[in-house]
Amino acid sequence: MSEDWNTKYGTRRVRRDPPTLEEAIFAAVGITDDPQQQAEIAASLMGLPYEEVLAEVKKTGRAVARSATRIIAGEQGAQRAVVVERRVIRRFGNDKRTGT
Repeated sequence: MSEDWNTKYGTRRVRRDPPTLEEAIFAAVGITDDPQQQAEIAASLMGLPYEEVLAEVKKTGRAVARSATRIIAGEQGAQRAVVVERRVIRRFGNDKRTGT
């Protein structure tokens, strides 16, 4: 398909932007856990050298590893679990009846 095409409303054009390095690494992290494979995937998406991308993947991996663990300390430094639940309220259409 070409970059421009004609429609009944006139000529249409698609803008094609390559992904940023951060976006390419984020996509690669979603595909695999291996940093070398992530670097290969991101390098192929970006068209950059493998070594340059591998350095960025390692930086990103260290940052994610530091921020992935969340510990909530209670009394005397003991760890405790925090459970977050979402309460779903179901409202039915017949609840809004007006008086007859």
